Amino acid sequence: MENLLEKFEVGLFFWQSLIFLLLLFLLRKFAWKPILTSVINREESIKEGLAAAEEAKEQMRQLKEDNKALLAEARKERDTIVKEAREAKENMIAEAKIKAQEEGAKMIDSAKEVIRAERTAAVNDLRNQVAELSISIAEKVIKSEISSDAKQNELISSALKDANLN
Repeated sequence: MENLLEKFEVGLFFWQSLIFLLLLFLLRKFAWKPILTSVINREESIKEGLAAAEEAKEQMRQLKEDNKALLAEARKERDTIVKEAREAKENMIAEAKIKAQEEGAKMIDSAKEVIRAERTAAVNDLRNQVAELSISIAEKVIKSEISSDAKQNELISSALKDANLN
């Protein structure tokens, strides 16, 4: 270093300083502004990118909230639909039971009516058969009883006595 100070020349220093200042001036005029402009543009694009990323992040958060709300609403609707379906099923079952009971009662009433009608018909038929049988038996008995004249006279007398009493 001592050697440098001993060899110091003012003229050389002057020209080196002048070239350095000229280089600074040229760099400032032609390179510094474009470099600063590109750095500023880069900085702004980075800020815009960060802002866009932040906005996208906010939109994603909002979409997640919307999705949660939609899912909650869909679950609520699903629960409502399932509840309505169960109620409809229970109503249909209850209606079917009531209808079956009514139809069963109608069938029972109809069967009772048929049984009554058949019973009445059977009783009438039985009466007719008993009457025919009684007439047949009475006819046979009367034929055997009335075969003689004495028995006929006795039967007529008895019938006349009974007729006067009534």
